[in-house]
Amino acid sequence: MLAFWGAFWFWHPHVFTRGHSHSLTTQGAQGFQERAAASGLNFHMSYLPEEQGAQFKVNLYDHGAGLAVGDFDGDGFDDVYFCNQLGKNALYRNKGDGTFEEVTDKAGVGLGDRICVAAAWADYDNSGRQSLFVTSTRGGNVLFKNMGNGTFKDVTKEAGLSHVGHSQACLWFDFDNDGYLDLLVTNTAHWTTDQHEPGSRYFRGPKDLVSGFLSTPQETNILYHNNHDGTFTDVTKHAGLEGKGWCGDATILDYDNDGYPDVLVTAMFGGTTLYHNNRDGTFSDVTRDVLGSTSWGAMGGKPFDADNDGRLALYVVDMHSDMWMDVKLDYTAADLAEFKKEERRKHGGGALPRRHNLDDLVYKGRIIPDLYGNSFYRNLGDGHFEEVSDKAGLETFWPWGIATGDFDNDGHEDIFIASGMGYPFPYWPNYLMHNNGDGTFTDQAEILGIEPPPRGKYFKDQINGRQAARSSRCTAVADFAHDGRLDILVNNFNDVPYYFRNRLPRRNYIAFQLQGRRCNHDAIGAEVRLYVGKEIMTRQVSSFGGYLTQSSKNVHFGLGDRQAIDRVEIRWPGDRKLQIIPHPAINYLHRVIQS
Repeated sequence: MLAFWGAFWFWHPHVFTRGHSHSLTTQGAQGFQERAAASGLNFHMSYLPEEQGAQFKVNLYDHGAGLAVGDFDGDGFDDVYFCNQLGKNALYRNKGDGTFEEVTDKAGVGLGDRICVAAAWADYDNSGRQSLFVTSTRGGNVLFKNMGNGTFKDVTKEAGLSHVGHSQACLWFDFDNDGYLDLLVTNTAHWTTDQHEPGSRYFRGPKDLVSGFLSTPQETNILYHNNHDGTFTDVTKHAGLEGKGWCGDATILDYDNDGYPDVLVTAMFGGTTLYHNNRDGTFSDVTRDVLGSTSWGAMGGKPFDADNDGRLALYVVDMHSDMWMDVKLDYTAADLAEFKKEERRKHGGGALPRRHNLDDLVYKGRIIPDLYGNSFYRNLGDGHFEEVSDKAGLETFWPWGIATGDFDNDGHEDIFIASGMGYPFPYWPNYLMHNNGDGTFTDQAEILGIEPPPRGKYFKDQINGRQAARSSRCTAVADFAHDGRLDILVNNFNDVPYYFRNRLPRRNYIAFQLQGRRCNHDAIGAEVRLYVGKEIMTRQVSSFGGYLTQSSKNVHFGLGDRQAIDRVEIRWPGDRKLQIIPHPAINYLHRVIQS
């Protein structure tokens, strides 16, 4: 083993790895510290005052804007891109110590002329550089090609990715395992009016979305196939991924372990859909067979290893089923008590009409109702899942985005849930659901310093003479400082972000950064399985998921008091042969190149 400037290089059969070692001494306060301003993250997500301010309207402009984590300059440290509604997006370069500098103008990725929704980094041309795709509400989606010198070039038109609509999520994945990343863009419906807001570049939202959304023309999703030459072809219709309208977010998982990525799509007004990859360029809706009932009005979905059984569970959070209360300016203590009572159980009724398609509800002679609340699916290992959100303690209120990670490095993945509504609704906290290791989760947001917000639950400035609550939308996870602990980043609504630096006691961990050779360069879709005794911990490399969010593509395992690893198995996309690393050193970030 050769030590060089604090980094270690070593050889295992079939793999060359690089990593960093860290002392396991405990330093500083035990919990999370909000350090956005101190770290240079001075971004402000600005809403549209005529839509969500004093003239509050019930429409999708209150759904916020996303963020994407990725290493655009190739220095090994994850950078951050924030999306915005009113004003420029922002790109921050990680300086390598957990602090950041803004480089938006130099990079040329500000896009201050449109309402931006989500973004995702990917090496779509296998050049070794991370390019950036950004979605928009009727402003046109954009592909920025990374030129390798800190700048980006808009190549949307020549790439064949020009689309103007009500776009939401953007998901890079190699659906046909040909070694190049394809792109899925989810779309909602033509919910805006055709009137421009004077002096601005956005279309006004309707005054009352709830009562008129059923008559709104729905928009289909778009699946773009990568042609290997920097261009893409729309193959949506052939693939069968048009969706049922109002599609908000998407994520991937290979639920049946056949080596091909399957797709989960959430719907703002309707049920969640799971599409099976048929391995011939087409997908089939297998929702009822595989999942059974699904959440009606879901926002984010995230697969993760909940119980160290080697299988990915699936968590879906449901915002719109919680919107059964009347919108008013004064919420009483009785109202808040009612919300609290509903927090931990599934429910229904209220403002959003429950209109079902009987063909969807009756399946193989069984009535399968929609779920009004979150859904947590335990993977049974036979191609089917069991919904156990109530038993697991994962019912929450007003949830938007999900980020998963082993925040305390005890060997069990935890969940952060961005939550709340903002004006004119009362304040509602974010959740940090600690994995108890027995199939249940406990909220520790207050114990670990997440709640209450450091700048208060309400803004200093009022709206219409009334308090305006802070609220979160999208959240991502990364080890920004390479200290072996996962930090949490949150893009808030009409506010500055939260950057929760992890100051929990150091414990054993191991992390991997994968690079494909025969598969896509980012290794998106790869699964890493870690064997410790009878436990099998699983992580996947993903480009998107949780709600308008991209977390780090590095995979991280907390180990707790476990002192050694038996072996690590990597299943690369499209590769039937496993790459095995026996007894890898712990407390390292390993760089692994496909053998």
